[in-house]
Amino acid sequence: MRLQDKVAVITGGASGIGLAATERFAKEGARVAMLDLQEEIGKQKAEELQAEGYRVTFYQVDVSKEDDVQRTINDIAEVNGTIDILINNAGITKDSMLHKMSGEAFKNVMDVNVNGVFYCTQAAVPYMVKQGKGKIINTSSVSGVYGNVGQTNYAASKAAVVGMTKTWAKELGGKGINVNAVVPGFTESTMVAAVPEKVIEKMVAMVPVKRLGKPEDIANAYLFLASEEADYINGTALHVDGGIMM
Repeated sequence: MRLQDKVAVITGGASGIGLAATERFAKEGARVAMLDLQEEIGKQKAEELQAEGYRVTFYQVDVSKEDDVQRTINDIAEVNGTIDILINNAGITKDSMLHKMSGEAFKNVMDVNVNGVFYCTQAAVPYMVKQGKGKIINTSSVSGVYGNVGQTNYAASKAAVVGMTKTWAKELGGKGINVNAVVPGFTESTMVAAVPEKVIEKMVAMVPVKRLGKPEDIANAYLFLASEEADYINGTALHVDGGIMM
């Protein structure tokens, strides 16, 4: 029970990596606020976890909307007394080659993947500063480190996440707040499920451990960085990618 009674906010918490993190954190004793735009599935997953005895509450929120985020974070803090952990996991893709990518597609990805991280963090930090302690974990991607064909917008957004992480680590470290990033590699998801088998085989061949990551692999990294075991880790970008970035 490494997170006993900690208040954890997890964005994009209703599916994929976010859901794995919601489940993991709840089982470690946290009170989890699951934020997601998907209302139906979010409520369903929260109710299922509540039925198992876990403390999980669903909040529908669009992280790209500053007022929506601020209101939701304030509500969570009012109900729970504070916010101890923020996992900025929510993200989207709108892939296409540079010459075909629309300005709207670029903006939409940046709105969620960059602005959303900024809005959530800015809203949560005052509560962490007040108590003199907190953990912020941002989700980047190997695409943000080495780029990826057809992902100008996504790669740019995930590179920005690392930059924000290192900046906030310097600004907030002296206030007792650790800020780190997790950098997932090729991970099983609904997006990957739509990829042709031959392409997946090529992806797996690039990974030294010869498999795709599982959502639980990323959730475990979130858990470590959110725990007291990581109190002296600040400003790092932890690769959870099976060794692809060696």
